[in-house]
Amino acid sequence: MAGPLTPAQRAAVAGAPPAATGPARLLRGPGRAGRLALRRLGMLVLLLATVFAAIELLPGDAANTTSERGESAADMAARRTALGLDRPLAERFWDWMTGLPTGDLGTTAHGQPVTTVLAGPFPNTLLLGTLALVVSITGALALGCWATLRPGGRTDRTIATLCTAAFALPEFVISVALLLVLSLWTGWLPAVTLTGPDGAPASWDMLVLPLLALAIPQIGWNTRIVRGALADQAALPHVQAAILDGLPRRRILSHHMLPGALPAIAVGTATSAGMLLGGAVVVETLFNYPGIGAVLSGAISDRDTPLVAGVVAAGGAAISALLLLADLVREHALGEHTLGERT
Repeated sequence: MAGPLTPAQRAAVAGAPPAATGPARLLRGPGRAGRLALRRLGMLVLLLATVFAAIELLPGDAANTTSERGESAADMAARRTALGLDRPLAERFWDWMTGLPTGDLGTTAHGQPVTTVLAGPFPNTLLLGTLALVVSITGALALGCWATLRPGGRTDRTIATLCTAAFALPEFVISVALLLVLSLWTGWLPAVTLTGPDGAPASWDMLVLPLLALAIPQIGWNTRIVRGALADQAALPHVQAAILDGLPRRRILSHHMLPGALPAIAVGTATSAGMLLGGAVVVETLFNYPGIGAVLSGAISDRDTPLVAGVVAAGGAAISALLLLADLVREHALGEHTLGERT
């Protein structure tokens, strides 16, 4: 009597190519992940090259912006030589890039190591951005699922309208509104952030206003993504079959729709991380938050290319990691979907 068919034999009988098993599947997974990582790394290098070129195109240079009154032309020339501004841009960019693998982000126009300048503000921005991202995704999932359970109804329309308005408003408009309502009119929360001895916010309530200013637009953005992804899942045959079987709506949502919507939600989450970093520059300045927003603004004013590039490299590395994770989630989901279709 013939034994049971192997997975490769079953795939051949079904007319589909055999699925990779054992070592072949293990090798294919890391190879794909490596290609995705190289693509994200290449995008980050291109971004850093663009930053170098953009600072170079601005009027003036770091020698002019950091010079003291009464300096002679010889002093200015010596300053340019000390800062390396007399060398070609490509050569300066290459020297800066070769130091990245060792954690060397260069030296600022004021003679400080970039890593030292960013050691305090960047963890504060990372804390604020992480909290804002968690609040954004949690709120978006709650609102998106709530709207999905009542498709086409008043709740669905109201959530869609409010989320569109929230995402359309710039961060500084939301920041000013929050300052007026929650600080000046009610006095519930402090209007500015005071720092403690360690350089972090002195108390937790000073995080609330900048956190809300960053999270509200992203809740609107991600709620639309969650709602759209769940709507796409609702039209699939297996979801329709679950509805016809009379399963509870909440169970259909959690067991049949949300798993398939995860790739789109993951991409939206990674995109939000980039938006949060951009919004942090404005929000941190308005609330006097001790993050990289003030550092970046000052670096651009000083035409301090290594410091600007260091900020972009630190933020870009975090965002690239999230984008890579979103790519892997999407690839895994697509692979599971293809495997399900074959079987």
